[in-house]
Amino acid sequence: MPHSARVPFYRWRDRFDPHPALARLRETEPVSRVTFPMGPLSVPVWLVTRYSDVREVLNNPALYSNSADRMAEHVAAALGNDAALRLRELTPGPLVVADPPDHTRLRRVLAPEFTVSRMRRLRPRIEEIVTGHLDAMALHGGPVDLVESFALPVPSLVICELLGVPYADRADFQRRGAAQLDRTIGEARRAAAAAESRSYMAEFVRLQRADPGSGLLGALVREHGDELTDADLIGLGVLLLIAGHETTASMLALGTLLLLQHRQQWAMLADGRAEPDRAVEELLRHLSVVHHPGLRTALRDTVIGDIAIARGEMVLCSIPAANRDPELGPDLFDISRKSNGHLAFGHGIHYCVGAPLARLEMRIALVELIRRFPTLRLAVPSEELAFRPDSVVYGVTKLPVEW
Repeated sequence: MPHSARVPFYRWRDRFDPHPALARLRETEPVSRVTFPMGPLSVPVWLVTRYSDVREVLNNPALYSNSADRMAEHVAAALGNDAALRLRELTPGPLVVADPPDHTRLRRVLAPEFTVSRMRRLRPRIEEIVTGHLDAMALHGGPVDLVESFALPVPSLVICELLGVPYADRADFQRRGAAQLDRTIGEARRAAAAAESRSYMAEFVRLQRADPGSGLLGALVREHGDELTDADLIGLGVLLLIAGHETTASMLALGTLLLLQHRQQWAMLADGRAEPDRAVEELLRHLSVVHHPGLRTALRDTVIGDIAIARGEMVLCSIPAANRDPELGPDLFDISRKSNGHLAFGHGIHYCVGAPLARLEMRIALVELIRRFPTLRLAVPSEELAFRPDSVVYGVTKLPVEW
């Protein structure tokens, strides 16, 4: 995939691999000055590429703020108030762009809904959803688009059932979610999609306030309705609805493609020689579908590595660069590798709250897909596959397969 100047090198991928410049910077200039595009303008930020430095930034919210207000202040000073307003229109739910104590308040009520024990109770239903979609694939016969037939609908149905959102609305929220994450369509269309998402969730929250359902949002209303505002619930709902299907769908499709191109490791999973949990962790590390977490703002003068960072300057952490750091071991795809603290779900207080659910879905879906379709293969030459050129969540747009 040729590099386009319209895609910043720190978000560019050659199928599975980040831009070679990230590895060079990680070794020679691990904290470097780059520009972060915001519509027709750009703001200067510090790009952090070394694993230990990225962990340090993500693990220190007292020094590196994740607040949308802090980011807006910096953008307003650099690009003007209009740019800051556009940034606020595009920010995700409050959990992602908040500092303690507000972040602590929101995470405290949400985290118990995503414990490993609660996710285990979801296992039978996830297995049922996976089996149903694989049955439909088998009945249809190949070729099929694995994204449309399996990778996207499975996590979409799971998150709909978890939240209590009607699955019949999935086409609309998938369209809006994809638009919000697509940096190639322009800020106006992304902002419009974000406004539609908030409007949809506002109506759903209104209905839950009146008659709480059995889903997660209904439970939050029943158990924490007095301490959560409508804005809190709307933001959490939009965030979970988008993140709950886009990231896992991308991982399922890209992970399948990566394994198809490493048939020996595919076979190891098919015949039980490989441990599925290790395979999932290696896929997460190697693919790192989220290019970077939210921008951080330095709250005081500080130093990262040997680079001075001034108060108010913004820091961008590259997850693919950190996860390919030799500190974690050789940069080879190896599903037998022992998990080594990758950063695919982030780190620190903003560690992805839905990580247990994503891991469970990936483990069940990939293992069952390989078991049911051991001869699965691409139905088109790999050169014809199209990838998302510049999206918040990297992925393949279609994956035609046969067996």
